[in-house]
Order: sequence, then structure tokens, then C-alpha cells
Amino acid sequence: MKKIAVSLISLLLTLTAVWAGDKVDFKTCMSGVFWADQLYGVKPLNDGESYARVSGDRKRIVRYSFKTGEEIGTICDISNARGTKLQGFSDYILSPDESRILLQTNTKQIYRHSKTAEYYIYTIANNTVEPLSKNGPQQEPLFSPDGNQVAFVRDNNLFLVKLLFNNSESQVTEDGKFNYVLNGIPDWVYEEEFTYSRAFDFSADGKMLAWVRFDESQVPLYEMQMFKGLSPELKDNDTYPHDYSYKYPVAGEQNSKVKVLTYDIKSHVTREMAVPLDSDGYIPRIKFTETPDQLAIVTLNRHQSVMNIYMGDARSTVCKLILSEKDDRYVKEHAYEHLRFFGNNFVLQSDRTGQSQLYWYSTTGQLIKQITNQPMEVCDFYGIDPQRKTFYYSAKDGNPTRTAIFSTDLSGKTLKLSTEPGTNSAVFSTTMKYFINTYSNLTTPQVTTLRSNNGKVLKTLIDNKELRERVARYDMPQKEMFTFRTSEGVELYGWMMKPADFNPAKRYPVIMHQYSGPGSQSVTDSWSSGSNGAGGAYEAYLCGEGFICVTVDGRGTGGRGRDFEKCTYLHLGQLESKDQVEAAIWLGQQPYVDKDNIAIWGWSYGGFNTLMSMSEGRGVFKCGVAVAPPTSWRFYDTVYTERYMRTPQENTGYGDDAISRVPNLHGKLLVCHGLADDNVHVRNTYEYTEALVQADKQFEMQLYTNRNHSIYGGNTRMHLFTRISEFFIHNLK
Repeated sequence: MKKIAVSLISLLLTLTAVWAGDKVDFKTCMSGVFWADQLYGVKPLNDGESYARVSGDRKRIVRYSFKTGEEIGTICDISNARGTKLQGFSDYILSPDESRILLQTNTKQIYRHSKTAEYYIYTIANNTVEPLSKNGPQQEPLFSPDGNQVAFVRDNNLFLVKLLFNNSESQVTEDGKFNYVLNGIPDWVYEEEFTYSRAFDFSADGKMLAWVRFDESQVPLYEMQMFKGLSPELKDNDTYPHDYSYKYPVAGEQNSKVKVLTYDIKSHVTREMAVPLDSDGYIPRIKFTETPDQLAIVTLNRHQSVMNIYMGDARSTVCKLILSEKDDRYVKEHAYEHLRFFGNNFVLQSDRTGQSQLYWYSTTGQLIKQITNQPMEVCDFYGIDPQRKTFYYSAKDGNPTRTAIFSTDLSGKTLKLSTEPGTNSAVFSTTMKYFINTYSNLTTPQVTTLRSNNGKVLKTLIDNKELRERVARYDMPQKEMFTFRTSEGVELYGWMMKPADFNPAKRYPVIMHQYSGPGSQSVTDSWSSGSNGAGGAYEAYLCGEGFICVTVDGRGTGGRGRDFEKCTYLHLGQLESKDQVEAAIWLGQQPYVDKDNIAIWGWSYGGFNTLMSMSEGRGVFKCGVAVAPPTSWRFYDTVYTERYMRTPQENTGYGDDAISRVPNLHGKLLVCHGLADDNVHVRNTYEYTEALVQADKQFEMQLYTNRNHSIYGGNTRMHLFTRISEFFIHNLK
């Protein structure tokens, strides 16, 4: 009887555990088990009926049908190619006519977007592989429109390979030099803040090259000390560390001097384009149109409040202003990032009416039509069906947390092409006949479907059923969206995760995570919501430890129109921190929240706003964690900082920063930083913590050897999140 009783108790305990589900422990939340399968690396092909993807073994490029999603052929298989034997490739570039492919190997990252690699030319017709160049790694290779030439950058100089002349290689520029002159690739601040890594282009007939030349010789130098470290181990630094030096212009200091040059490939003549540009102005984009010799050049003044588009003749160098976009604060980046040319027309994205919308222009600068008139923000522009004159894009849908796919034709007829409420994105075929739709919401992992351009579902490619079943085996916390109004009457959006065994009669400590930077959004109805994506896995772990997790998007964040986003202009951190404090106060008024145990944390801008919020004056936060925080905008780069703050010489708003607020800091604080952060330099943490010391404010600090802004490599990320978790558990429970 005793044995039977014990067996019954064991059975009941087992059944209870199964019914309750497994707890999301720390190892599980960091393991990636809640990451959804997605369709990565889709490249639409010219026929408009198919797309390409790399095989899992990185040896083949496979063709798939846009209509069925089925594999319908192999474009490239290096296993049986003739010539140089490759073990695999990490990425590839198709020539415009898809007869040749550049295979990317031995990739080495430089900064966020830039990299060097060794590229190989695969010719489909004869199944051969050969090096693009034998003279060293290349950057940003680009096929000419006819596919018979490839331009690339090496050691800050432009080179040209002519494929029809036995891959003969010639050097276009001679003056490139590290930390002095860059030809065809952007300097650090352009790459980081204008988000691109190639600054050259071929003319439509392939007879001309144009590029931006960056003279950074007068830009101040920044030095970072690099140690031997581990994962990876830099053995050259075994005896002594070495300094890595690069040009980094902080707010108010000298930028690179830029100009646009063109090169006649046949005559070898180099010319400078006569584009009007302030001495301290920017050139964030150049692009040849479909008309030979016609070069579009985008310029910005230093305040980034005036964007001009010029049409230049690459041979005569004459430039004509066709459009001037102005804003009394700043022109948003999407105006040049999403700029697309179609024959004698182009599409411009602008928030001039208060909401981001699409506009249809001729290349002479004539406004033909405002394409969209959505009640909410347009997000991404995907392209045009030229036959039906129909434009495809994503836009906010119903509220700022949701995004849908739409089409609008020139008559104004608009169709909603996605069907599920949440977050939708798309990849269209080249003819815009089909698209791949990826959808998710807070509780639904990504679902990927093939659709026709009227929104009809043709096939489900990925439903993440296995992930949903895996999630169901865990005791997952409750997720919900909410809104509230601050004491100033501002409506804010947030999302909340409560413990799976939530008891409304209890009072829970709260951990708030936010980013809060201009134009950003952390509160979205998507599976990737949360501090590490993946269904809020890290928040799920914290909920299992007895916390409620919350994210609130305050003023200055995106998706809610021009005025809401740009209201923080000249005073970064003031309204953002006030709104996080207001969120904490509102949470403290809820019957299930322990108002005396609320924490806040964030990374990068989120780290800055953590410090600002903990020093706002009302003392609502018991503790906080700031990861890689900018602590004074005087230490951050020109392009980003001055877009929102102008220069320190012009704006007294620089005086209100995390360092100046140190005397008001309230709560326990942990600051974390990577010593090799090329973006937000560790000087931010050093200067801030020195101010804490002199103000007799105790704090904790965690530094990571040789780690950049992302703080990863080896066991680093696991260590960081362990440190953060233990800090919260120790101080809030």
C-alpha cells in the first residue's frame, strides 16, 4: 500500500508538472529555443516568377517558385564547378542579367555594415569559378548594368575589372589612404548614421563610374586600446596591448570634406561634379538613373533640415536642383534611404503633411501625385508594378503597434493585402506579381506565406507549428498591450508580460525595458517584441522569477507622426525620461504592482534614457541598468547628434545630460560597457562614473574586454544577461 501511495503521489506530481508546463529558466531563455524559423536571404529573380536562396550547406544557390514555393532548379553548385575549389560561400551577388555570380568568402567585418571579403566569379554558362582579383580582399563589388564589369574598393581606392578582357584589373583612384582619404566607401560616421557601405555607382550604359570622395584628414582621431582577450584571442597583443585609431567626429567638430567624382571608363578622364554643397554639408546618397550620364546627387546641410536632390550630367558635371525638401527641425532618413528611381520618375517618402507618405515625381522635379494618403505612417516602400501603375508598401494599421501591406494605384484606389492584424512585412517579385508575407503578433510566431499581388494566399511556407507546440509546453507568461495617459495628457502605448501564475491580489515588482530613441519603436504587436526578441523569452524568464515586465514607448518614438516623433528636438532625454517616470507612476497605481520596487533598464539610447529617468527627480525607480549608454551628447558623433540637437555651440540643451543629472540619481545602478565600443565610446561610462564618484554616489560597473557596442563573442552575452538578472533579483526581491 505504501508503494502504491508513493507511486500515485509521483504520478500526480508528474501530471501537475505537465499541466503547469515547464518553467522558462535562464538557460532556456538564452538558448534561442523561442526563435522563430524565417525565410532569410530571399533574392527575387528577373523572370518575376522565381527567387533564389542559399542552401543550408552554403554550396548551392537554389531557385524557388514564387507561385508554389517549391524548389525548381539549381542556379549554382560549387561542388561540381570547374576551376578554383571552394568549400562554401557566405553570400552572393547576381549580375543584372543573372549570367554571372560573385561568391563571397573569407568575410571580415569592419564596422556595422562594412566588410572585406574574397570574391569569386561563377559563370553559369560554363560552370567555372575564378577569383575576382588576386591582389587582395575587396569591398563592395558592383556589377555594371551589362554585367561585363565589376568595380570594387580595396585599401580606400576604386578598382575596375573587365570580364570580357580576361578579367583585366585597373586602378581608378590612387589617393586612398586609411584615416585620410576614402574613395567609393563612406567614412565611419556616414556608414553608421546614413546606413550604407557603398558610395559609388555605374551609369546605365556602363561607360561611367561615379563616387563620393571622403577627405577625413582633418577629422579628429579616436583611439581604443585592444587587449589579447579571448574568443577571439588577439595574440599580437600578448606582450603589450595596441591602440586602434580611426576618425570619429564628435558633435560640433570637423566632418569629412566630400565631393562627387566621375570617371570615363574609355577615356580614363576623371571629373568633379559641380554640385552646390555647403562646406560642412553632407552627401548621403548618389545614384545613376536609367538615363545614361544622368546622376542623382542627394545633399544635406549640416543641420539636416534641408535635403536637395540634384540631377547632374556625369560628363559636363553640370548639376540642376530638382527638389528641395525642408523641415524646421530635420528631414527624416527615409527621404533618402527609400529614394527610388523608375525611368523618368522617382518615389519620395516625406512627412511634410504630418504623416509619412509617398510622392510620385518626374526626374525634372515636377510633383505628379501624392500616392498615399494613409491616416497613419507609411513605413517601407517595396516597389511599383509599371504596367498597372500600382505602388506597394507597408503602413501602420489601426494603431502604431501594427503594420500591414497595402497597394495604391495612381487613381488612389487602395487595397489592404495582408489579412492578419499584427506586424507584416513583404518581399515582392521583380514584376510585383507575387510577394512573400511574413506576419506575427505578440503571441504568434512568424507565419510566412506566398501571396499574389491582390493578397490571395497561394501557399504557407513556414507556420512555425513546431515552435508553437514547443511554447505550449512551457508555462508561458501572459502578454498584453495597453495604453494610458500621462499627467500631461499624452497617450502612450505599452506592452506588458505578467507571470504565468499571475494573481491580481498580489503586488509584483516591475522591470521596465525601453530604447526610446528618435523614431524607434519597441512596442509592436510582434513576436520579436522584448529585449532579446524571440517571443520575449528573457522577459518570460524574469516573469518566472516573480517580476512583471513592461515596455512603454514615450514621446520621440516612431509610428505616430512627425510632431510626436520630433517633439524632443534640441532637448534629447528630457521628455523621454519624463514619460518613463510617468509610466512607472501609472504602473505603481495599479493594484497588482509594488510601487516601491520598480526598475528600468536599456541599451545604447535606452541606457542613456535609463540614467536620465533615474535622475529625473521624482525617484520612482528602485534600481536600473544602463548598457553602453551615451552619457553626454558632446561625446557622440556629428551626424546623429546634430540631427536632433544641432551643435553644442548653438544649443544649450547639451547641458542637460546624464552627467549633469548625477546629483539627482536615485536608486541602485549597474553600468555595463564594452571596451572596444567604436560607436558609443567607453569614455561615456568612464566620465559618467567619475562624476558619480565625485558626487559620492555608489554604483556597480561591468566592463567587457575587446567587445564592441553589441557586447557579444564567446560567453560574453550570457555573462552580461546573467549579471543584469542577478542585479535585479538582488535589488528588487
